[in-house]
Amino acid sequence: MSQIETARLQDLVASLVEAAKRAGADAADAVAVRSRSADVTVRLGKVEGTEAAESDDISLRVFIGRRVASVSAAAGANADELAARAVAMAKVSPEDPVQGLADGNRLARTIRDLDLFDPTEVDAARMREDALAMEDAARAVTGVTNSGGASASAGMGGLVLATSEGFLGQYMATRFGRSVSVIAGEGTGMERDYDFSSRLHFADLEAPEAIGQRAGERAVRRLGATKARTGPVDVIFDPRVARGIAGHLAGAINGASVARRTSFLRDRMGEKIASAAITVTDDPLRVRGPSSRPFDGEGVEGEVLTMVDQGVLRHWLLSTSAARELGLVTNGRGSRAGTSVNPTSTNFAIEPGAASPQDLISGLKRGFYVTEVFGQGVNMVTGEYSRGASGFWIENGELTHPVSEVTIASNLKTMFLAMVPANDVDRNFGTAAPTLLIEGMTLAGE
Repeated sequence: MSQIETARLQDLVASLVEAAKRAGADAADAVAVRSRSADVTVRLGKVEGTEAAESDDISLRVFIGRRVASVSAAAGANADELAARAVAMAKVSPEDPVQGLADGNRLARTIRDLDLFDPTEVDAARMREDALAMEDAARAVTGVTNSGGASASAGMGGLVLATSEGFLGQYMATRFGRSVSVIAGEGTGMERDYDFSSRLHFADLEAPEAIGQRAGERAVRRLGATKARTGPVDVIFDPRVARGIAGHLAGAINGASVARRTSFLRDRMGEKIASAAITVTDDPLRVRGPSSRPFDGEGVEGEVLTMVDQGVLRHWLLSTSAARELGLVTNGRGSRAGTSVNPTSTNFAIEPGAASPQDLISGLKRGFYVTEVFGQGVNMVTGEYSRGASGFWIENGELTHPVSEVTIASNLKTMFLAMVPANDVDRNFGTAAPTLLIEGMTLAGE
């Protein structure tokens, strides 16, 4: 985003806050959210679609005492009209004791440069070339019989925030991506798999040929899958699936869920919730981190937090309102979602252990290495976990034949306490986890 565009959006949000004060608001904040995206999709060697989108949206949040109202509009909206509408809405809104701006002493004083923006321009021709190269590499793998398509994308997004406490800041982040999916086998024996790469900086993307080859090899490895026998089983989650387990943990320690009492960890602060091998961090300030941000949706600079320290729960993810509801203070995890602010994780990671993934596999006489899960069988209120799964059977410490059409089940409370992390965490994902071993799950198959 050019300096001229940045200055225009900063002037816009500042004028909205001033208009809100003139209209009678006690306090206000305003954000402008900018997004740009483009992608090219190919299938079987031909371009299927080329798309581009861009938007500049604004939202204004006003407070009259503990009454709050928010309005959204396109960037060209009249500031005074928008402010008048928001104030009128706030006057008839019910009081909410937890609403309000972040305390002024919590606001970021300097805006850190986290190297989130790459000015590289990627045109449609280059995206088409990369997508075709991925698909060609995947289809060249022996056993691949069809393509689900490949795509390359480039985009950017970010936010400009002004508050009546005097905060004014902005940041932008770019995102480049490549992905491909293919099908192996014929008839009822067909199997599908995929691979992708997503980075903030274009030069950091994995090569299209490497992505395509991995997708093809993964699909072919799944051929000939059978069911496994019902019974207790030790499960190893591939990092692609382990990231989902980490996501469940992030949801369970989200302050809004805790305040609503919809988290199975709601009463467990300061207690042992996971094995001593598990440490979990959340770092909004990591340079080039996929979910980094110099300040949150309320202008607060978050700090690096150890959310779980050797199995003991130490922090909730908190925005200002969630924190007040719990009698705490925000830790800079507020995220703008339309006109509201909710706590979210940033660069959230289950930290690596000492053993390699192969060490975990070779240590099992019998087990199940899971590469994919599906279905919505996770109850965040009780922790009950039941998902359809596929992957590979482990016999005498070796991956043997592919397995599909089974269900794995347990409770997340039990799973965290039985969790052993490997040493292969990939921090190129906003929610990251290494290979995870969880003993004592239940498998339903034949």
